[in-house]
Amino acid sequence: MPIPSRRPSGPRRSHNGMDMAPVQRHDTVLLKEAVDALEVTAGDVVVDATLGGAGHFGALLALLGKEGTLVGIDADKDALVRAQAVVDAVPEDVRPTVHLVNGNFRDLAVILDELELTPTKVLFDLGWSAFHLTSGRGFSFRTDEPLLMTYGDPEGVTTAADLVNHLSESSLADLLWSLGEERFARSIAKSIVAVREEKPIETTADLVAAIGEGAPSWYQHRKIHPATKTFQALRIAVNDELGALREGLSVALERVPAGGRVAVITFHSTEDRIVKTMLREAVDEGRGTLASRKPVAPSAAELEKNPRARSAKLRTFVAGAPAVKNRINLTSFPAYA
Repeated sequence: MPIPSRRPSGPRRSHNGMDMAPVQRHDTVLLKEAVDALEVTAGDVVVDATLGGAGHFGALLALLGKEGTLVGIDADKDALVRAQAVVDAVPEDVRPTVHLVNGNFRDLAVILDELELTPTKVLFDLGWSAFHLTSGRGFSFRTDEPLLMTYGDPEGVTTAADLVNHLSESSLADLLWSLGEERFARSIAKSIVAVREEKPIETTADLVAAIGEGAPSWYQHRKIHPATKTFQALRIAVNDELGALREGLSVALERVPAGGRVAVITFHSTEDRIVKTMLREAVDEGRGTLASRKPVAPSAAELEKNPRARSAKLRTFVAGAPAVKNRINLTSFPAYA
């Protein structure tokens, strides 16, 4: 039961002519596929590690009975408000136990210990919510906002502005390449350094302009905005998304008992390689198996409705079910035994 989304009302203009954030629509990616992959039963203890727009959360809530438990986690307090609205719509006499936690899934072990729960099903949706585009924290390169890119409270933490204004040119280029796979990482980093020597880069508009100076003209006339990969890289770095993924997924794979499931939706190759490797290692260690050999991708119908889902991949691990290996009876071939 995802929260009904409001369609954009059209862009508003800031003082410098950039678009201000419109009312944002959020489409939950691989909604049915992810929920089906978890095979939720009424009494399960389910963890939605990334509440976001509460789409998956609502669907999971609908499958649980009074005896079930649902834990929702998000670093963004606004996500908890959206999830609570979904919970409130369910009558108390059929509602499972619900825990909404303002935190990071990298702390999954601490969260589970404090709640004294053993999860049977865990979902990680690594896509960032479209609601972040209207959060005013600098996630959108189409709006003029402070360059923060923090999911939680920016107070006292490293922001995107800190990185672009203080990293060395080589370190900045490495970051853009490794986390954003930006082909023009070197020239964009050089441009950013040149711009900040004249004036600190403090807003998304400042950064977009610096990126434009560092990328060739043809690169700025494609379907994909030239700032896309740079913004992706900075967002991942600011929130240490890859470190959080390794820690959170590791705990999920350790805690889920036999018969339990862990599903992960990835959106770019760097995080997908981490997930693929960690799940494969768990299989090789005999801790379970993969629900399918290849990841599940969005359907053609979903892509037509939501083109942003094009890079999504769903991988599911089934705990306690080691892959069956065919045994060869070499006694039937004495010459080779």
